[in-house]
Amino acid sequence: MKLSNKKVIYLICSLLTMVLILSGCWDNKDINHRLLPVSIGVKKVDDQYLVILNIPVPIDGSMETKIVSAKAETVSKAVDTISRNMESDVDLLHVKLIFIEKETAEDGINDIIAGLMRSRDVSPKALVAICDEDLQEFFNNIKINAEKKGLSTYNYFEKNAGWNPDIALTRVWEVFRGIHSYTHDVAIPLIRSGKDTTMDQIGSAILKRGKMVEQISSNETLLYNVFKGESGNGKMEVMEHATVMLLGSKTDNIGRLVNNDAHMESLIKMRVVILETKGEPSLNLIKEEINTLISERYNKLFTKLQENEADVFGMGQFFRNQIPRDELKNWRSD
Repeated sequence: MKLSNKKVIYLICSLLTMVLILSGCWDNKDINHRLLPVSIGVKKVDDQYLVILNIPVPIDGSMETKIVSAKAETVSKAVDTISRNMESDVDLLHVKLIFIEKETAEDGINDIIAGLMRSRDVSPKALVAICDEDLQEFFNNIKINAEKKGLSTYNYFEKNAGWNPDIALTRVWEVFRGIHSYTHDVAIPLIRSGKDTTMDQIGSAILKRGKMVEQISSNETLLYNVFKGESGNGKMEVMEHATVMLLGSKTDNIGRLVNNDAHMESLIKMRVVILETKGEPSLNLIKEEINTLISERYNKLFTKLQENEADVFGMGQFFRNQIPRDELKNWRSD
């Protein structure tokens, strides 16, 4: 069997590493001297940023949680301060969650997101959430839950674990895109620490150009996810004559300009299973109730978004090729 040059180089490097470890030239413990935080919290205090890291540390065969913090002019500098004051290097490449305090989000998170994207210390795929309580208290509660109840913070947002379709999933790169886009804002989970659970979800924060301008409920977040194409599997709706569970959904959108006015037609197809009924309602009656419920919620949500001139549905995307760029920048207001 003929090996490629890349495979030969890989085998040589592997053999050299083994030789160095066995000879004692490379202490294998150094490999474990990197701290790998799973979440990071950011809060603006005056002209500085308070950065809090949630770091799992293996001790005596079990996993403990260490909470460390530092304050500096930038997020990167605060992380460097933490790394300098600890016995190990801090590596942010494994960070899965970024929590930002609500007051900071209302002032704007443009500098935070730009710094993360520019430094490349944190993966652009890391999830972003807004914390509706004091950030230090939030992280302390997370530590208590992790140690006493064995609850994982990341599982709350994991699709194969604790995620529900009424929780928004927004990543660093999507927030960055929303800050610099004329036609695309974002919704971010709004959470706080729970008593019996790791976190309580209280809806979603609407970010317009990097600033939190509005808050929507969990039911409205579900509509946001359905419009984005996220699966709505598992969500239950209780109506007057029946209780149904959503199995899946699909949305077809058509945008067009009529006399220079933007018109959008959206057809939402939902697959549901009937769990319970009151009396003996017909299928047509149940369909009508579902249609009325969803339509009223969408209309209410659209009104709220239009009042704040925030396009979290990204409807402007459907008109990018039909509206000149110098007019497109006024999409949110006009």
